[in-house]
Amino acid sequence: MLTMTDTQQLEKPAVTPTAVTTATTTAATAAATTAALRKRGRAILLSDRIDTSQLEHDHVVSTIPLTYKFGKDGFVTLFRYGVAVMIGLAPEEEDEALRSLKPRLIRPVQPQEEESVTINLTPDRDDQIMPGGPIVMKAITPGSLIVIADALSKSVVLARDEREVAAVFDLVEPFARQLAEKGRANAGRRTIFKQIGNALLVQQRVAGRVAVSDKPDVLWDRPDLERLYARLEDEYELRERADALFRKLSVIAETAQVLTDILDTKRSFRLEMIIVILIAVELVIAGYQTLPH
Repeated sequence: MLTMTDTQQLEKPAVTPTAVTTATTTAATAAATTAALRKRGRAILLSDRIDTSQLEHDHVVSTIPLTYKFGKDGFVTLFRYGVAVMIGLAPEEEDEALRSLKPRLIRPVQPQEEESVTINLTPDRDDQIMPGGPIVMKAITPGSLIVIADALSKSVVLARDEREVAAVFDLVEPFARQLAEKGRANAGRRTIFKQIGNALLVQQRVAGRVAVSDKPDVLWDRPDLERLYARLEDEYELRERADALFRKLSVIAETAQVLTDILDTKRSFRLEMIIVILIAVELVIAGYQTLPH
């Protein structure tokens, strides 16, 4: 005699291997679709400079900056000022790309600055950048990826410059405090020259090699990407951060000039005292020689 439980078990449909395979395939397809609609962008400051000359690579999509396809569905963009931007690469593909670049790094930097972003492809929505969130795009093209890479690269370079300027400020502050409290500063000439050198290096990177205020060259051929770049520029506050850096560099330069003038004044005073002492000694010797023996 069958119980109620036995009846339910008999009525329960059997799970066939075909059904399991279909479910697995559906899940894999959904995961692949999600990955295709979402790309990860990662910018890393690797060195002071990347030697891109005679770098041969298949599937190059742009030469300025050098951009080429890498991995299954990714792109790598290299900037000569030491930044590599990888978009749409799996973690193992990113490691492989970084290993291939090691021989071309000139003066590697430590610690490495890094910036990441998520790019979502949504064909039914207009392009927009969520504050602190993903970049939503209606269509992803190599040109748009180059624009994103340009903004990310400038952001990581500015992050490094901001850190270095903050370190110089930490060195300048004690000297300024000594001037305010004691009326003098115990700063060596070599220390001051190091500060001036650091300030000049940062200024050269911001105004020269990196050219934060310049737009990417791809916009000359793709003016329709101007709006995207303007939004990225606002999101990462590129102009504001560059202007703030220049103001801080100006303060550092003025402080270093004041300290240099103080040292020069001290040196001139010492030279004057030495000259006075030498004249006095010479007068004493001359007077002694005129005395009758």
